[in-house]
Amino acid sequence: MKRRNFIRNSSRAGIAVSLLGVYACKEAKKENAKEQTGEGLDTQSNMEDASPFFELSLAQWSIHKMIKNDGVDPYTFAEKAKKWGFTGLEYVSQLYNPELSDAGYSEEAMAAFVEKSNAEAKKHGLKNVLIMIDGQGNLAVDDAQERKEAIEKHHKWVDAAAAMGCHSIRVNLAGTNDPVKWKNNSVASLKELGAYAKGKNINIIVENHGGLSSNGAMLADVMATANMDNCGTLPDFGNFCIKRKKGSYECEEQYDFYKGVEELMPYAKGVSAKSHDFDASGDETEIDYVKMLQIVKEAGYTGFVGVEYEGSELGEEAGILATKDLLLKAAKELS
Repeated sequence: MKRRNFIRNSSRAGIAVSLLGVYACKEAKKENAKEQTGEGLDTQSNMEDASPFFELSLAQWSIHKMIKNDGVDPYTFAEKAKKWGFTGLEYVSQLYNPELSDAGYSEEAMAAFVEKSNAEAKKHGLKNVLIMIDGQGNLAVDDAQERKEAIEKHHKWVDAAAAMGCHSIRVNLAGTNDPVKWKNNSVASLKELGAYAKGKNINIIVENHGGLSSNGAMLADVMATANMDNCGTLPDFGNFCIKRKKGSYECEEQYDFYKGVEELMPYAKGVSAKSHDFDASGDETEIDYVKMLQIVKEAGYTGFVGVEYEGSELGEEAGILATKDLLLKAAKELS
């Protein structure tokens, strides 16, 4: 090839390569712009993959039948929760009886409970969230000495929660049905127990758990009066029965679910997603989860939402998974 033709052909090739480079650069810029604006992306897929505004924990009460009736070891709680897709653990004190109660909740027994629970949580990469305390005395009882003893019994659980890295213990406010006495006794107990727990960096939280505590307005008033930053609520979607019919589980006096949760959310340090039965679409038959989660979201809550299945139509594992699936489905439907 003559040198002149070689130069001409080389020039043409150089121009072609240069043009290809410019084109490629422009296309790369277009794709980058699309990525930044979301243009051309599968919006539906993104919505489906979006994480909810809360984290998922499992309330151990959801497996109380396995433990109490079937002899399942309560220390397999973390293993089960991990398998079912949860990241947080909500323990229930009574499910470790008679191990703890037979030992009189001794220092040694409590230390063993903490050590074993921590080991299992660490092994499965889960977070200890809270401990639900039952059977440790009535915090709203009239008798001052009885109330003092109940508060002291809760101290061991505050210590355990602190050693486990939990943020709270859940307590019950039972003891009287007189509204005025109930409020005064509840506030006094929360202030005293809250003061002890503050030094351990633990919250004292109250669930709407029957009796006057299931009156959302009254429990919110207790929190406002106690006025302690480490005392709060654990709104439960379904525990709003104030009074049951004598000799029956049927509710006689029912507080409005949605009103109650809305009243308790300003003080919430946890949320409990109660469930019993499901329809063919996978929705809870009595509780509108979309409406409930909207209330929770609008309150600015972004912590753990605990699954607490209490039904009998499904087995405990199936009920737990159905509740978890419903929470995730409902979260996608929020405005």
